Amino acid sequence: MQIISGTTTFQLNKPSAVAIGKFDGIHKGHMALLQEILRQKRQGLQAVVFTFDPLPDIFFGGRPCKLLSTDQEKHRLLEELGVDVLVEYPLTKESASVSPEKFVTEILVKQMKMAYIAAGYDLSFGDKGKGNAALLKKMAPACGYEVSVIDKICLGEREVSSTYVREAVAEGNMELATSLLGREYLILSTVRHGQRLGHVIGMPTMNLIPEEEKLLPPYGVYFSESLVNGAWYKGVTNIGMRPTVSSEPKVTVETFLFDFDADIYDETVGVKLHHYSRAEMRFENVEALSARMHEDAREAADYFTCHS
Repeated sequence: MQIISGTTTFQLNKPSAVAIGKFDGIHKGHMALLQEILRQKRQGLQAVVFTFDPLPDIFFGGRPCKLLSTDQEKHRLLEELGVDVLVEYPLTKESASVSPEKFVTEILVKQMKMAYIAAGYDLSFGDKGKGNAALLKKMAPACGYEVSVIDKICLGEREVSSTYVREAVAEGNMELATSLLGREYLILSTVRHGQRLGHVIGMPTMNLIPEEEKLLPPYGVYFSESLVNGAWYKGVTNIGMRPTVSSEPKVTVETFLFDFDADIYDETVGVKLHHYSRAEMRFENVEALSARMHEDAREAADYFTCHS
């Protein structure tokens, strides 16, 4: 997948099917857009995702915002889906003030060779967000592209959205997050050296330091699966500060993998969270911690046996 980032002066060289959006989390609503451009890809167009960097919520909100998907996670998922080009368009005062009409003619049509666009009915773009799906349809005949306006995806009576996913993750409701995303919530990072306490108590763990902007669920123990060297391994994950053995103000994602024993330091791995089991706890000593970790592992094994 080609990634165009940090520049407004680029030129695609073949007709494109475009999806515009924030794509934070790439939930089922986003997937409805992506499936349309991937369908057009099978008809000969290149599949292009257009998003802003930083996201509008961060740029206009003026403060950092925890993300459902880090850049690395978003890039990997879009590439796995088959997207050809990802445009991370710089969002500045100047680019935010471009008229909606110019945004269509100069950026989408001229620079991106847009022949097709999949748009949500609530899409907004251009100066003051005045551009919308109606404008795209109005300009389509003269500009020579096709528009498909995609309805919102709902779960029950509520629309699937990044906000809804954030609420589920913040509550530790990983089953709801899975229903909204269409897959388990993922944490992608690099394995780092830890204190090797797990080796001492017979439960060696892989330690990840999540990126600061990543939205994490409540500190605690989760039943999880981890992608290591192309294979998935079930296990149990602790997210938090490890209060029994550490006084450092550092959040870690620490996972014990079933039936796994290999050196994977500095490897990039993905951890999928299936189920929140319990809150993180401070134990009286390492022996008590060890006993509880073994119990957590047994409960996780039972969980996966029942949900296989």
